[in-house]
Amino acid sequence: MAERATSPGATNRFARTPSGALVIGAIASVQLGASLATTLFARVGPAGTVLLRLLSAAIVVLALARPRLRGRSRSELLLVAAFGLVLAGMNLSFYEAIDRIPLGVAVAIEFVGPLAVALAGHRRRPDLAWVALAAAGIVALTRGGAHGLDAAGVAFALVAGGMWGAYILLNARVGRHFEGATGLTLALWAAALVVAPVGVASGGSELLEPQVLALGAAVGVLSSAIPYTLEVEALRRIAAPTFGVLMSLEPAVAALAGFVVLGQSLGARELLGIALVSVASVGAARAGPPAPLVV
Repeated sequence: MAERATSPGATNRFARTPSGALVIGAIASVQLGASLATTLFARVGPAGTVLLRLLSAAIVVLALARPRLRGRSRSELLLVAAFGLVLAGMNLSFYEAIDRIPLGVAVAIEFVGPLAVALAGHRRRPDLAWVALAAAGIVALTRGGAHGLDAAGVAFALVAGGMWGAYILLNARVGRHFEGATGLTLALWAAALVVAPVGVASGGSELLEPQVLALGAAVGVLSSAIPYTLEVEALRRIAAPTFGVLMSLEPAVAALAGFVVLGQSLGARELLGIALVSVASVGAARAGPPAPLVV
């Protein structure tokens, strides 16, 4: 396993910040950004919004990180390319989901990814109880409305969940092989290139409107630049399963953001489902000592 790489600047910047605070800060930032992103869907669509998000985040992080490609091995470049593909897929599928279903519900369903990462660190049969609890939460969510949830929205949220799990594991590896935000910067540019064709097709000339560009930049900073940077630093200090546990707050924060920013109210059944998924993720990590993860 490669030694964790950190730059002096990154170390000084976050030296006194607890790992938990870094993750919570990332959660709050990304959910506020997701709420803001939905306001762009009518003009540029989910794909166009993702393109603006990734490009603006890549520009911001590039200015801060100034990555160097010289001296990088082929395996390291392939690693950031894979990370970029995961970032593109995770963002596209998630934005397609929240275009169809409430933000809090989408995040709770998407949370199967981090939950799987947390459970992968354990090897005991009682852990199946947490899987069952999470499954009950998903059932409560998908059957909560009078007319049910949009099936495509649920499917996109599940795909985003799988991508989120891969993101956690790849993010940990990138943090060990690249100093500071270098790996993140390269991955963001790779993701933006992947999304560019569908983003341009979706948004068209609206992507160049000043108001759209300004909102897209804000979404990029809140949803990508800030949280990804904080998460990379957090994953240098804590194991991937522990990170998965801290992320258990994500569905609740998403529901709160959806209610406050977008006016998306949730019924008792949806709130119960979100609570069950969150409790399952915490229980999965606290059930016993994690087995080492090969990442």
